[in-house]
Amino acid sequence: MKNNFNFFSNRECKYFPCHETPNDDDFNCLFCYCPLYFLDGKCGGNFKFSGAKNVKNCTDCNLPHLPEYYDIIVSRLSNKL
Repeated sequence: MKNNFNFFSNRECKYFPCHETPNDDDFNCLFCYCPLYFLDGKCGGNFKFSGAKNVKNCTDCNLPHLPEYYDIIVSRLSNKL
């Protein structure tokens, strides 16, 4: 997939890919920090709460890094604004 308005892949990033992925070519870096993080348990991703302070842990979530989820993320953000 080519870089465009809804997909960007930064292979030069020292953390690329920041999550395990079956295909590095489809790894979207556009939402490097997930904009749905603040939705806590309603983000729709594969997360867990961990530690004594119950911190949201998104290590196993690829939702913001999959090209097909761009529209879903934008829609969820639009509903919160």
